[in-house]
Amino acid sequence: MTCEGFGDVAVSISPSSPCLFLGGSVTLIATTGVGFGPIQKGFFVTGPDITSFSAGHYHSLAIDSRGGLWAWGRNHESQLGRDPLAPRDSWNDPKRVEGLDHVNICAAFASGVVSAAIGSDGSVWVWGKSKRGQLGLGKDIIKAFTPCRVEALAREKMCKVSFGWGHALAQTEDGKLFGWGYSADGRVGNVGESLEASMLDSNANISMNGKQFSGSGLDVAEQMVLEGMEKEKDMPIGWEPQLVEELQGVEVKDIVCGLDHSLVLCRNGTLLSSGSNVYGQLGRAKLDLGFLPVDLTAHPVSISFGLGHSLAICEVLSSDVEVDGMSIFSWGWNQCSQLGREGPENLPLMIEGWEAQAPISVSGGRVHSTAVTSNGEVWVWGCSKNWRLGLGSSSDEVEPTLLDCLKDFNVLQAVSDFDHNLILVDE
Repeated sequence: MTCEGFGDVAVSISPSSPCLFLGGSVTLIATTGVGFGPIQKGFFVTGPDITSFSAGHYHSLAIDSRGGLWAWGRNHESQLGRDPLAPRDSWNDPKRVEGLDHVNICAAFASGVVSAAIGSDGSVWVWGKSKRGQLGLGKDIIKAFTPCRVEALAREKMCKVSFGWGHALAQTEDGKLFGWGYSADGRVGNVGESLEASMLDSNANISMNGKQFSGSGLDVAEQMVLEGMEKEKDMPIGWEPQLVEELQGVEVKDIVCGLDHSLVLCRNGTLLSSGSNVYGQLGRAKLDLGFLPVDLTAHPVSISFGLGHSLAICEVLSSDVEVDGMSIFSWGWNQCSQLGREGPENLPLMIEGWEAQAPISVSGGRVHSTAVTSNGEVWVWGCSKNWRLGLGSSSDEVEPTLLDCLKDFNVLQAVSDFDHNLILVDE
């Protein structure tokens, strides 16, 4: 049995069982919300190595050394780039994404219902299904079964795309920022529409203060939610990418989108946040709409996100922090200890407990987080329900804990999303 393009051995990846790819000396380990941890299955692949990957909510993308893109997992919204009517048991098999044979893929991005890839020429390709304009293909275009080029970005050389629940950001190689999709709470900044708070967000109190409700207690809350849901149906949607106006002239270094908030790291070292602040994920006391500075006491180097929490690797100018002065700051939703620390949740605070190891990357899932250190170790914390942390236990971890089952591997990349993780290692 052969998986086309992947060598002489078929590889089957099931969303309900941990597994790994072997391609040359590079290994891709997938851990999910079911199972005790990363388990070596022995799938030896003679085809091209996996060079990078992206974890979506329920699907995954991987790029091989020849610029080919592979997908597996959920396909209800065609996020695999396949016909959604294809047999469901075929979704588990990694297959080349159709329609990209002529594109040398250098980056890929998976989210909940939409996938995207960037070619070496800077072109952006999207596929999936979203009623909130997340595809960026034009007014009222809500689905694409196979990859379609985003023509609105055709004149730009793009380098990254990030998706939230209904919004998207994209940056160019020269640092320009574009946004599109559902724009409530200013989660894509100012793209030509008036900034308006979602009636379901904590920021909506700004616009609700003068509103009178009849009744009391739960009746008032229910009335507010019902009116908010009705109003959200009319919230503006940007169907095509537009320049984020307030950041024109500011060079962008990196972008990430959480469920309903966004972070933008500028090349001058400023970290900006915008969008919903229900869980304190904006990390700032000033709650005006739009991109505004996060209240950080350290210099951010890289950023990441979870469903409702935010993460940043920062250079800390303090004699108390060893190993290049790097540490991770976290803020936002902390129901399952995904912040990895104690203390106030709505403002950034440093995570302790690295045992003098310098974190070089960090990633957030729905209610858990993962970090890779400079010596190739993986540390995990947060919710361990269904053993998603890979520790062989379903007990939550309140602080970073070493994933010692990977001690014989040199970890190159680790990514968390929703309830599963992908880890790329070099044996």
